[in-house]
Amino acid sequence: MLRTRIGVIFLFAMGFALASFTSSPAGFAQQSAGAGAQSKTGSTARSDASPSPAPSQAVPGSQLSEFAWLEGRWRGDWGPRVAEQVWMAPKAGMMLGDFRLIENDKALVVEFFTLVEKPGNINFYFRHFTPELVPWEKSEATLLKLVTADPKKSEFENPANGKPKRVVFSRTDADTYTWRSEIVPENGDPQIVEITYHRQPLGAIAPDSGAGSHAKKK
Repeated sequence: MLRTRIGVIFLFAMGFALASFTSSPAGFAQQSAGAGAQSKTGSTARSDASPSPAPSQAVPGSQLSEFAWLEGRWRGDWGPRVAEQVWMAPKAGMMLGDFRLIENDKALVVEFFTLVEKPGNINFYFRHFTPELVPWEKSEATLLKLVTADPKKSEFENPANGKPKRVVFSRTDADTYTWRSEIVPENGDPQIVEITYHRQPLGAIAPDSGAGSHAKKK
């Protein structure tokens, strides 16, 4: 099965050593929460970093249009793995996105997420699936609420648990942003995972063997 083949997979989007994996879907959800995170020079796994203080107040007056910059295709490299995101434009009070993680030409996980405009705030929902769309989480979708926002950085917080506790979008420029996940398990050290995504041409497709992207042939 996919879960077995993945072996011990990373705690939501990689806040642990690249070599460590967790075999349960719940474990993966703790790490990836959709996209994972990595630095410009590759993936970053840090278990010695303490999570930032948890904001507790929603951001008043936030609008979904503030996230319109996400529309399009994005790619980030995580060791031998390729992380890809696709976001649709804001419409009908929501933005829809999907994510897949590929290694050696095999899909390890699929994720769907939405940004939903609520009265006075923005909610971020996500769930993980196998390539056959069998859900990994047996409960409802994971919910994070927008707690801080400015033109360069938006932070979402999980009010229920630490899997993940926070997800942060940090814009470097119009075509580059970093996705940061902070996992705060009930037991053990906090984990921090970061992946830097780069905007891709609309015709970009996943490469063979998880290396590089190529435009569609004309």
